[in-house]
Amino acid sequence: MDGWMRSSPGSSRTLPCHPQVRALSYGCQLAGAALPGPGGLPGGLLAASAQLSSCRTALRLFDELAMLRHSCSYGLGPEGEDALVRGLSVLSNVANQLYYPCEHLAWAADVGIVRAASQRWWARSTALWGCALLLGILRPSPQRQQKLRAQVKAELLSILMDTADLCNAIHWLPPGFLWAGRFPPWLVGLLGTISSLIGIYQASRGANSEAA
Repeated sequence: MDGWMRSSPGSSRTLPCHPQVRALSYGCQLAGAALPGPGGLPGGLLAASAQLSSCRTALRLFDELAMLRHSCSYGLGPEGEDALVRGLSVLSNVANQLYYPCEHLAWAADVGIVRAASQRWWARSTALWGCALLLGILRPSPQRQQKLRAQVKAELLSILMDTADLCNAIHWLPPGFLWAGRFPPWLVGLLGTISSLIGIYQASRGANSEAA
């Protein structure tokens, strides 16, 4: 249950996110899992990570409309863009959009607002997140490759970020699928920290570009 609650988006280039809270949550998990001893500082860091994760889950209750605005504004994609990229982007938007009601229902079931099997809805939301990440990784196109010299750093960072999140997303699925449930806490924290730091870096670069 707690693992699925930590399976939160926030790295996708199209999703609303809370990058500082995300980075702090994963950083606490990484440090708490790496330090020796179950109690004291390590236990406190892991507890802080869980609290920050729950905070992010609650904050995402307000992100659904922002994602919907993005999906509607993108529509079927610009006509000049590669058809494959447009198709993958639309599918990614659909997966991202469906993620939110699944997670909201799982959260509502956990807090007792509705009667439902929350674990199933956590698993579904995680699977949708994983699908969106995989589609994002597959999205580079021949047109983008022609501009690779100018974009190689951003593309590689985006692929690394989505791959790290995809690894965690699979870990949080029900056991029996690939490496689901097999990652130690420190590895989950490391992958999430890497993804979060890349996201913060990309966000700062985007802000600097707009300012220029």
